[in-house]
Amino acid sequence: MATPARPPLNALKKRLERSRVERQDQARDGFLRETFVLPRSDARLKAREWFDRWPKQAYWTEIESWFERPGDVIEFTIRRLPAAD
Repeated sequence: MATPARPPLNALKKRLERSRVERQDQARDGFLRETFVLPRSDARLKAREWFDRWPKQAYWTEIESWFERPGDVIEFTIRRLPAAD
């Protein structure tokens, strides 16, 4: 009786490589981060939405970095803990 052929592993290899890259990109400090590039007025609304939804006292919500881009556009990264204790 012949031994069955091994299944192709290319898809599995690609998925593992993609997963490893994604994990390396994530910070290891436990915070969830999201970056936005919005016009100034929309950026203020988005930040207010985050602080209303995830209060600073419970989730340590914080604007981690922000930059003014040409055309009155703001790029900012906001972070928070995934859950309040």
